[in-house]
Amino acid sequence: MFYYIEGKLTVKTEAFAVIDAGGVGYRIFSTRTSLENLGEIGSKARLYIYTNIKTSSDTFALYGFSTQEEKNVFEMILGVSGVGAKTAASLLSNISPSKFAMCVVTNDAKYLSKNTPGLGPKGAQRIILELKDKFKDADISGMPADEMFAPDIEGDSEAVSALIVLGYSKDEAMRALNGATGSTEEMIKYGLKNLMKT
Repeated sequence: MFYYIEGKLTVKTEAFAVIDAGGVGYRIFSTRTSLENLGEIGSKARLYIYTNIKTSSDTFALYGFSTQEEKNVFEMILGVSGVGAKTAASLLSNISPSKFAMCVVTNDAKYLSKNTPGLGPKGAQRIILELKDKFKDADISGMPADEMFAPDIEGDSEAVSALIVLGYSKDEAMRALNGATGSTEEMIKYGLKNLMKT
């Protein structure tokens, strides 16, 4: 319905912001990170929108994100059965997209549940299992190592896997990680920064 909403920031709370666009005040729920990125009341603001419609209760809510990356991860989490918009927003308020990807590829359900209010161990495990399945659909296991990874990535398949889990193609992940060093999480952050520049 909406791709993004841009206008004057009139209200900002811990859970949502109100953006005045053309005389209409849109209440947009968001993550802590995106709300912090919005700036001061009265400034120009833009959020990329996910429209959450619950037909069972006839409720309609807007969720907004300061980057497409965060919106993509939010939609991915929402695709997991039994996970609602509030839980997905709560997760991304407490865990960065790169750390989330790291949890998925390393099966760290404990970290997800511990750092996400309202998400129990079973829900965290379900998120990992269902997103792992999406990752398996990418089917990169048969690719020769020298074709999958640039030499200076040092064969760190977890970083490439994490970027694919976040919705990027294998080629995009490999290009973004070219020159990356350090831990897997540092490499993921490096790759995400490069992807955001393009």
